[in-house]
Amino acid sequence: MKLVIQIPCYDEAENLPATLAALPKAVPGFDQVEVLVVDDGSKDATAAVARANGVRHVVRFPRHRGLARAFSAGIDAAVRLGADVVVNTDADNQYCAEDIPSLVAPILDGRAEMVVGDRQIGKEDRFGAGKRVLQRFGSLVVRLASDTDLPDTTSGFRAISREAALRLFVVNDFTYTLETIIQAGQGDWAVAHVPIRTNEQTRSSRLFRSVPEYLRRSAGTILRIYTMYRPLRAFVLAAAACFLAGLGLLGRFLYFYLEDPGYSGHVQSLIVAAVLLIASFQLALSGIVADLIAANRKMLADVLYRVRKMEAEREAAREEKPSMDTDGHR
Repeated sequence: MKLVIQIPCYDEAENLPATLAALPKAVPGFDQVEVLVVDDGSKDATAAVARANGVRHVVRFPRHRGLARAFSAGIDAAVRLGADVVVNTDADNQYCAEDIPSLVAPILDGRAEMVVGDRQIGKEDRFGAGKRVLQRFGSLVVRLASDTDLPDTTSGFRAISREAALRLFVVNDFTYTLETIIQAGQGDWAVAHVPIRTNEQTRSSRLFRSVPEYLRRSAGTILRIYTMYRPLRAFVLAAAACFLAGLGLLGRFLYFYLEDPGYSGHVQSLIVAAVLLIASFQLALSGIVADLIAANRKMLADVLYRVRKMEAEREAAREEKPSMDTDGHR
């Protein structure tokens, strides 16, 4: 059994040594523990620092592509390295590495395919009241969209089984945390959570410049991913809202018209009602088309899974193949 701990990095030369030093060299249930650093186009010496601290596996982008791309590249590389379980952690040493054994335990026990570390933000005094409220509200929205019971959906400290890693893919460029949970929940994966500890904050977040920006981009991500996995439901709900609003305005017009047929002051209600009713019909048709597209997406996801699995098996076979000399003898 092999555990690969992946660390997406962007300009983390200063914090990376402490993060690497805290990682466990052995974890119960695993014969091998390896570290993978994904350098997301850092402008500093992040990759060199990683190698200087004993990291054998470094994936480096020539330019900054974002956290979601770095996470995906790490998952792909970890699978190629033969990982049975992948643990993702942050380079700023936010998460307590001593909790990795408890994080992977549900996967080793066969109870989960993905495990998310719960930072228990609601109980931490060092997190501001505003952050606690936003975290609770955001987690509630993601739980509803993903049909999971995870209390901390934005936590990046998580463990993923090999089979789940092969099926995992991220389409947005902002963050992987929300999308992967929605994918797992809507894909009927076994998802679990365990309480974890956090270390003192060493720097502010680089993912977003302000809370409004984070809320805006997160809302767009949630809406997009939910629609991708449940298109018919999403479009039907929007169509139903338009239909009911249009029906209400039509009823308003008919009420005043029957009260005074000669008075035409509420004709605007009739116009808006007609627009909303037409929009509801169009949304319902769009939902049917989107549902058909979603069926094709599922087939493409299965093809992607098979291709990634074959590539990983080929890579593993290449590493296990005995070396041969120039005469072809072992």
